[in-house]
Amino acid sequence: MSSRKATLTPSSNKILKELGENLRLARLRRKLSTEQVSERANIGRKTLYNIENGSPSVAMGMYCKVLFVLGLEKDLLKVALDDILGRKLQDAELTVKERAPKRKI
Repeated sequence: MSSRKATLTPSSNKILKELGENLRLARLRRKLSTEQVSERANIGRKTLYNIENGSPSVAMGMYCKVLFVLGLEKDLLKVALDDILGRKLQDAELTVKERAPKRKI
């Protein structure tokens, strides 16, 4: 199986690193070891290490597994929940239908 290197912008890398750090802190708050989390998530400790370091090469599904083990899987539902820019763009392209003129009897 070939390994693909994900290329991200610096701001995306920063976000992934922050996500990894948040997951690490959540694990530590729960007093779980890397071994316990990796075993419960059915992933390798190296993969968990990469997740906690914000590696872009780790599949999104692996991040989901760790979130599930930590009881934070519902946080994924908050992503793009309030898409203000998307709604503005959508509203800008809405056409307002004009009513037909009333018939005179």
